[in-house]
Amino acid sequence: MISRFTRRALATALMAFPLGLAGALNAEPAQRIVSIGGAVTEIVYALGEQDRLVARDTTSTFPPEVTELPDIGYIRQLSPEGVLSVDPTLILTAEGAGPPEAVALLKQASIDFAEIPEGFDRAAVLTKIHRVAEVLDVPEKGEALAEEVSADLDRAQQAAADATDGPPRRVLFILSLQGGRIMAGGRETAADGIIRLSGGENSVTGFEGYKPLSDEAVIAAAPDVILLMAREGELAVTDEALFSHPAILSTPAGENRSVIRMDGMKLLGFGPRTAEAATDLARALAGD
Repeated sequence: MISRFTRRALATALMAFPLGLAGALNAEPAQRIVSIGGAVTEIVYALGEQDRLVARDTTSTFPPEVTELPDIGYIRQLSPEGVLSVDPTLILTAEGAGPPEAVALLKQASIDFAEIPEGFDRAAVLTKIHRVAEVLDVPEKGEALAEEVSADLDRAQQAAADATDGPPRRVLFILSLQGGRIMAGGRETAADGIIRLSGGENSVTGFEGYKPLSDEAVIAAAPDVILLMAREGELAVTDEALFSHPAILSTPAGENRSVIRMDGMKLLGFGPRTAEAATDLARALAGD
């Protein structure tokens, strides 16, 4: 929540920006950009426009040098003061930034604000690239990058087809396993999208989004393999925790101790590295 004091302070700050300032900023390409969303930031780098960045959000960790920029917080828990503190001329964000009240305040700041649509398929990746390039006023670079990534995706799809021998493997993506409660990825998620791009089959399709599964639902899903983000610390799901879960033990994945871990942003970001992620996952599913 944003306090009354914060609202008053922001209101005062916003009044300092004349209403015509946004138009003036639009006259020249933005040179002080805050990038919010790991995939969006990766696209900025892939376009060669990283020198215009002045800050990034917590999910923006690739390429490694981006972590040298100031971190203005997690994409869904933004602080307007933190974003405005780096004096941006453009806020470039992936769809879904929040909280809504914070985003609304940022949109009132007479600073250019561009939201890049989300999506979890081939078309979505290319749309993101074109949209970021358009906002940064480098459409030619966007076209070149989109062609390169499109070719990479073609090769990834072929690699997935070549790696598939027999029926697709059923994959259960587990977002978290805290307190023994399995949070899994259903339809219309990045997890579902990357599983399909890799030639696998999502073992849970009876719901959309990320939801907790009962033990009965896990057993009924009968996954051949468990897919996890590679994590450290408290959020890490160890083999011991995973394969001591009674429901998972009752699945083919549990019986064979079959688990795949991959970098979360590469796996789920649907940015320039999606083809690489799909190829890596396809090979892992094939046992290569």
